[in-house]
Amino acid sequence: MTLSLLTFTTLYPNAAQPNHGIFVENRLKELVGSGAARATVVAPVPWFPGRIEIKAPDTEQRAGMTVHHPRWLSVPLVGMNMAPGLLYRAAAAQLERLIRGGARFDAIDAHYFYPDGVSAIRLGARFELPVVITARGSDVTQFPDYAGPRQMILDAARRAAAIITVSGGLRDVLVGLGAPPEKITVLRNGVDLSLFRPVDRGPAREALGLVGPTLLSVGALIPRKGHERTIGALALLPGWHLLIAGEGPERGRLEALATQLGVGGRVQFLGAWPHKNLPALYGAADLSVLASSREGWANVLLESMACGTPVVASPIPGNTDVIQSAESGAVADGTTSEAFARAIRAWQEAPHDRAATRAYAERFSWDATTDGQIAVFNMAVQNKDAGESVSPTPALRV
Repeated sequence: MTLSLLTFTTLYPNAAQPNHGIFVENRLKELVGSGAARATVVAPVPWFPGRIEIKAPDTEQRAGMTVHHPRWLSVPLVGMNMAPGLLYRAAAAQLERLIRGGARFDAIDAHYFYPDGVSAIRLGARFELPVVITARGSDVTQFPDYAGPRQMILDAARRAAAIITVSGGLRDVLVGLGAPPEKITVLRNGVDLSLFRPVDRGPAREALGLVGPTLLSVGALIPRKGHERTIGALALLPGWHLLIAGEGPERGRLEALATQLGVGGRVQFLGAWPHKNLPALYGAADLSVLASSREGWANVLLESMACGTPVVASPIPGNTDVIQSAESGAVADGTTSEAFARAIRAWQEAPHDRAATRAYAERFSWDATTDGQIAVFNMAVQNKDAGESVSPTPALRV
């Protein structure tokens, strides 16, 4: 049987934000490509009067799938507890239209626990569909710091047909919150080995004007990505250069910091970089650095390794699941600039062959993750068909 899934998440690329949530699209493409499932995507786009509008189309085709982008009222600052209910309203109206048009679904594939997963549970109750929620990082490491979201996340975990986490660390966090451990399956992300592969380094470095050893940091310019720690490490590494690929509200502050530390001439801010063009950046660099304070399973680590470039990353859950040998890179012994500089110097003293780094990444194809998804979704559908009830609608404040 080919599963018919409704993939529901606010983390999904669109024409206006081609890199937004691309890790969700990548996993879904692999699942659909296996032939075991087909999917329709409902990826609501936030909207609030007076704020800059995200100019995503109402509907678009991506990777052979139809993606709908209904608008949902996202209230800044004061709207945290209201978010699941507001998101639910927009998604329910879209799902009603799809069903009236003849669409039929076997299960809801929800990504990100809050507010998306909480809203998905209510959708599942209304439309009598089992819900599988994937936890991806800050959805279960940050939002539970607030009482209202924590309770809603726990309610959703208990009502979900199944839960997927992208790392063992996130599984432990959910269990610590009180989620039923028997519902949780760990399915790490994979890497597209055909896209992310070694390139001819000479032309790649020449195109970027690189001379000398080079670090690369890929990620949005937001506080939790920790780019300031990488810039601080650069100040302790004479002769090294740093490429930063990403855009965001922290850019001005980070540029000022680089100037303040005297490394402004050794840092290139590249801005947003198309995902399909990242292999050239990874290939040009000697090391990738991920200094985040929180991650679930950071795809940039495997992408870099698949291009032959080892990584240095912060000692947080998830990263230690990815970096498990010397040829893959190293986990820093702390979260300070000094700790990252130490790890980079250690690699410089004993570098590994780039072919060995690529060989390590080849262990992380999508095949096992796709097989795991198929098993989880089939179980959820079979349990519902066997008569297990869909959980009642949880209370949501709107």
